[in-house]
Amino acid sequence: MGFRKKSRILKGYSLTVTGNRSKLLSVPVHNQRRKQEMTVKVGINGFGRIGRLAFRRIREVSADIEVVAINDLTSPVMLAHLLQFDSTHGTYPGTVTATDNAIVVDGKETRVYAEPDASKIPWAKENGVDIVLECTGFYTSAEKAQAHLDAGVKRVVISAPAGNMKTIVYNVNSDTLTTEDTIISAGSCTTNCLAPMAYFLNEEFGIEVGTMTTVHAYTSTQMLLDGPVKGGNLRAARSAADNTIPHSTGAAKAIGLVIPELNGKLQGHAQRVPVVDGSLTELVSILKTKVTADEVNEAIRKHTVDNPSFGYDDREIVSGDVIGTTQGSIFDPTQTEVTTAGDFQLVKTVAWYDNEYGFTCQMIRLLEEFARL
Repeated sequence: MGFRKKSRILKGYSLTVTGNRSKLLSVPVHNQRRKQEMTVKVGINGFGRIGRLAFRRIREVSADIEVVAINDLTSPVMLAHLLQFDSTHGTYPGTVTATDNAIVVDGKETRVYAEPDASKIPWAKENGVDIVLECTGFYTSAEKAQAHLDAGVKRVVISAPAGNMKTIVYNVNSDTLTTEDTIISAGSCTTNCLAPMAYFLNEEFGIEVGTMTTVHAYTSTQMLLDGPVKGGNLRAARSAADNTIPHSTGAAKAIGLVIPELNGKLQGHAQRVPVVDGSLTELVSILKTKVTADEVNEAIRKHTVDNPSFGYDDREIVSGDVIGTTQGSIFDPTQTEVTTAGDFQLVKTVAWYDNEYGFTCQMIRLLEEFARL
C-alpha cells in the first residue's frame, strides 16, 4: 500500500523520473496483491529509519515477500507509532496497532522481539524467516552478521557498508550475485547514488581519477544541539540543524567493491547540511576521452531509460523535490560542467538522491533479486 508523501507518493502509485519527464507508474495496492501467497519470509533487525521504510516498501510493492518478524529493543507501541507517523515521508494510510509482542498492520500481525544478541533471535525456529534485513548498523561484518545464520536464516542483506564484504548496488553489479552468497552488503545511500553515475561515465569515456563530494542531509547520529560527543570529534559536537558540517564518507572507497575497475581511483568527502532528507553527489573526474557537456549528458541519459535505479531529471529541482523518489540516483544534466585547459579536462557531474527512501527502494530490489536465486 502506498502512503502519503506530500504530492510525490500517492496511494497505490509512485512518481518516478524517466528521461526528461515525470511518469506515474501504477503499483498494486496491498490488499489486491496479498491475494497471492507469500513465498519469502523476511526478518528486520533494527526498526529505525531504514528498517521502517523497508517494511513500508515491502508491503507496497513486493507481492511474494512478507515481513514476519522484527527485532528491536524499543517497545512495540513505540515502533507502531513511528511506523504509522513519519515526519518526512508521511502517514501510513492503513491501520497500525500494537500488542505486547507484535505490531499489527492492516490486520496482519508481525512478531516483535527485543533480543540484544542476534544469534538468539528465533528467526527460523518460530517464524520460518528466510532472509534478514540487517538494519541496526551494528552487525556490519561477515563475522557479526553470521549470528543471523546461526539463528537459522539462509541469507542476510546488510543495509550499510560492511568493510570488504561483497557489496551490491542493484542494476550496477547485481549480476554478480550467486547462489553461494549468504551475507551481502547493500552499500550506503551515497554509494547507491554514486555507483551508476561513475559506472556509466567509466563505461562510455573511461575515468582516470576523480573526487566526489556528497552534500548530505543530516542524520540521527548527529547532534541536534551543540553538545559533547564521544571520540573527540569537535565538528560532530555541533548542531546539525544549524550548520554545514564536514563529515567522512566511505562511498568512494566502496565504489572499488562495486566497480573493481575504479578501485583506488576515487576519493570522497561529505558535507552534512541542515535538511532532514534529500541529498546530492558531485563527481569531478578526469576522463580518458575529451568530451563536451552535451556528450556527457546524452551518454548518461540513454542509460536511464526504463531504469528503476537510475533516473534523469533536467528540471531545476532542489533537494526537497527528490524526497519520496524511488531511484537510488537521479542524474541532473543542468549541473554538468566541462572545464578545458589545453589537453586537460575536468568533468563535473551531479546526481540527486533520497538518502532514506531511494536507498531503501534499492535495497528491496536487491532483496527481491537475492531471494530469487
